[in-house]
Amino acid sequence: MEELVYAEMIEVKFPEMRKSVIGAVKSLADRDYQRRVWVEGRYPNEQYYDDFSMNVHILFDDTVVLEDPEKYLGAILASRAEVGVMEVLADALERLLDIEGQERSDLEYMESPHWDAVVTAAETAYRELTSDNS
Repeated sequence: MEELVYAEMIEVKFPEMRKSVIGAVKSLADRDYQRRVWVEGRYPNEQYYDDFSMNVHILFDDTVVLEDPEKYLGAILASRAEVGVMEVLADALERLLDIEGQERSDLEYMESPHWDAVVTAAETAYRELTSDNS
């Protein structure tokens, strides 16, 4: 029975913040997008901007969801499964930044041997955040 409780979705208090989180996670999960937008600077329109740093700031500074995903269950995250995948993403990003530092270019981060862990964690998190259960 307890597993059913953990699988239940919670209505979040801050749906707009959740949309920002999902957008940032999606950017971190998409290598083609990263190369096209972050590295080549091919934006969909003149008013558009996106890069690795912006997405890290959304997740750690603006929404603070990756500082302590458990704390944001019900506020931004809708299930314990989402908390779990966001904890994995937080660990991958923190490891990358601890090893590579915070002053690298987007391409340098993407060429790091630790980048695959970030993308894989983001892919899993994005699937969970956008699943039919969410």
